[in-house]
Amino acid sequence: MHKSLIGLASGALVLAGMAQAAPSAPMPKLRADQQAFFGLYKELIETNTTVSSGSCTDAAAKMAARLKAAGMRDDQIIPFATPEHPKDGGLVAIYPGSDASAKPMLLLAHIDVVEAKRSDWERDPFTLVEEDGYYYARGAVDDKAMASIWTDTLVRFAKAGYKPKRTIKLALTCGEETSGAFNGAEWLAQNKRDLIDAEFALNEGGGGRTDGMGHLLVQTLQVGEKAYQDFTLTATNPGGHSSQPVPDNAIYELSAALLKIGAYDFPVQFTDTTRAFFTKAGKMRGGETGAAMQALVANPDDKAALAIVDKDKMLHSMLRTTCVATLVDAGHALNALPQHAEANVNCRMFPGRTAEETQAALASAIDDPRITIAPRVKDKPIASPPPLDPRITGPVEKLGAKYFPGVPVIPSMSTGATDGVYIGAVGIPVYGVPSVWTDPDGNGTHGLNERVEARALYTARDYLYDLVKALAG
Repeated sequence: MHKSLIGLASGALVLAGMAQAAPSAPMPKLRADQQAFFGLYKELIETNTTVSSGSCTDAAAKMAARLKAAGMRDDQIIPFATPEHPKDGGLVAIYPGSDASAKPMLLLAHIDVVEAKRSDWERDPFTLVEEDGYYYARGAVDDKAMASIWTDTLVRFAKAGYKPKRTIKLALTCGEETSGAFNGAEWLAQNKRDLIDAEFALNEGGGGRTDGMGHLLVQTLQVGEKAYQDFTLTATNPGGHSSQPVPDNAIYELSAALLKIGAYDFPVQFTDTTRAFFTKAGKMRGGETGAAMQALVANPDDKAALAIVDKDKMLHSMLRTTCVATLVDAGHALNALPQHAEANVNCRMFPGRTAEETQAALASAIDDPRITIAPRVKDKPIASPPPLDPRITGPVEKLGAKYFPGVPVIPSMSTGATDGVYIGAVGIPVYGVPSVWTDPDGNGTHGLNERVEARALYTARDYLYDLVKALAG
């Protein structure tokens, strides 16, 4: 999940400004259908799908078996993999609609997970553990919660004989968590566009945020995201004996370049989504920051307002492309002048901005021809924000009022990136729908002891089930 933690933007924003919030309630005894879902969720969680030692292909096969057992036909369940990446396979399932004139909808989720080292975790990351109202495991949130909910939704539809007007497609893919690895969503978009063709797609990226004390503060609908790109910066010198230093030093040259990047801010930009976010959330937050947010919407060149807003790291990132140094590798010996110094600069490019534009901006900021800049992955798509379509936002908000009473649902733009960038690049608008909520610490997503509140998981399951029904007609 190359993105901000679920709901982080809106959650951080309203944490101090919300006057009312929905209180937590104890999780009641599981219904029979929830117990069946738990079995599916547990099976997917406990199937290791890390890029180093796991198999998305195995996980996809297990989900396919559940869909078939529910009554879906073999020709409606399409596993995929390439010979070069046999463990990075995925699954497309097609649940037919009754109206041929209604274009399909796509449910998208990735089933690969971030690496998890057992010796670092308090519990086995690939064994689902329930403690104090939470489920602990790698992927408990990202993204096996949504992958399980989407699969379970089609299982329930098939068992009930439900007949939607719109055909519903499901794509479970691999490779989202590892930049440069085989990516199933990208492969489907480039090679099997007809298989996933849809009027719109529902994906991860939205979600809720609590205050850490049992109160749900906000739910978000992700309408747009940034594009992820890494750049390699390199400085080279002849080197020599460290007892006789010279001015030309690869480490110094690279360090100077990185300091310039650290001091550089890309220009402020708005999309329809971020404009709506800053307007609505600014009113909710109030105070100096809330007023500054609204002032920026009225005038993006308001430097005084920008200085206030930029104090919040999330708001700062929502307004522009950002680039930051994340890795450095330099020198070859303790007693020698460096011959080579290299750094990774990770960029999250604002929707509509290209890698070429971003690279040119970095080169201009550095202004040193001795530093070479090269993208680590070429030909990545440009992030394209979907429209704020009331046919999507209406049902999202209406059902939000039912399942998250008293909690605002705010459209937001992720400061990171998901596999939605590949689907959006081929003309399918992608929306990160409200889902599970997390606490202020992000619930260990991408880190140690990842967890999800059980009540959040089952509430999201009911919400998303009804949302799919509403959008499927």
